[in-house]
Amino acid sequence: MEESKISIGLSNPKSPTNVGAVMRAAGCFQAGSVFYTGERYKRAARFNTDTQNASIDIPLLGVECLVQSAPENTSVVCVELVEGACSLLEFQHPQNAFYIFGPEDGTLDQAIIDAADSVVYIPTIGCLNLAATVNVVLYDRLAKLAKPPMGDELIRQSRDANNRVKVK
Repeated sequence: MEESKISIGLSNPKSPTNVGAVMRAAGCFQAGSVFYTGERYKRAARFNTDTQNASIDIPLLGVECLVQSAPENTSVVCVELVEGACSLLEFQHPQNAFYIFGPEDGTLDQAIIDAADSVVYIPTIGCLNLAATVNVVLYDRLAKLAKPPMGDELIRQSRDANNRVKVK
């Protein structure tokens, strides 16, 4: 079975804190790249160093258009609270996906929704922030895979250096 490819697109993210938390999620869930549009993040990033090291392993790329920047052979999946979207609970993730997320204080443009292969929403009361939404979607993808990584070796590789606690 071929390895899955995951990329993330952020439409006009609001702050470096949001993008930094998305970069952490991208690393945890093995996304290959993160793209963003808009000027807000680029302007704010100059005054904040939270994400400076995040893009060492995962490219963080500013682009003009997320849909046109979709990596080759990926399905475009918009994640947004819009009428007609599929509940994430019922959604089957494509093998190779480019997940596009709207801004916290707005929504994806209709043209992006129209260009998507799928549009999904997380069935919550109210909306989640950007980083929480990315984490939930990527975790859902992991949980629905046939054989997600698990076990003590994964725990040893992933935990904080100060964590040596074990279940007895």
